[in-house]
Amino acid sequence: MNDLRDLYEEVILDHNRNPRNYPRKPEKTNHSAHGFNPVCGDEFFVHLHVDDGIIRDIGFDGAGCAISTASASLMTEALKDKPVSDAERLFHEVHELLTDERQVGGPGDFLGKLTVLTGVKEYPMRVKCATLAWHTMKAALHEDSETVCTE
Repeated sequence: MNDLRDLYEEVILDHNRNPRNYPRKPEKTNHSAHGFNPVCGDEFFVHLHVDDGIIRDIGFDGAGCAISTASASLMTEALKDKPVSDAERLFHEVHELLTDERQVGGPGDFLGKLTVLTGVKEYPMRVKCATLAWHTMKAALHEDSETVCTE
């Protein structure tokens, strides 16, 4: 368990210090959404270029805590060049990982590198930080113009 905790801390720190696809709005963005958590002040915009059911490009901008920034960064890496159906599936699997007693690993696990987010469960107040970008991405895919709020 200490190995997973060490990996969690290492990945969160790396993606917070060097977020991927940030600050970035892809040139051909055709889906965007705004997410805000008024309790902690995390605020992100997620931008996607979707073509033929594939997320061709993705980026985000805004500001947030280490966990929310790292989660957004991990999300952009996981979703680039993936079908929208995979993005929907990953949204649900990450949400279950962070909110339920979902086991990670095993045959058919779809999360891959995203399993490190399981470490967030040790800090229940931070789950909303980790899910903000994911909810914002889902709103962007569904062209929901309302600001996403995880509170």
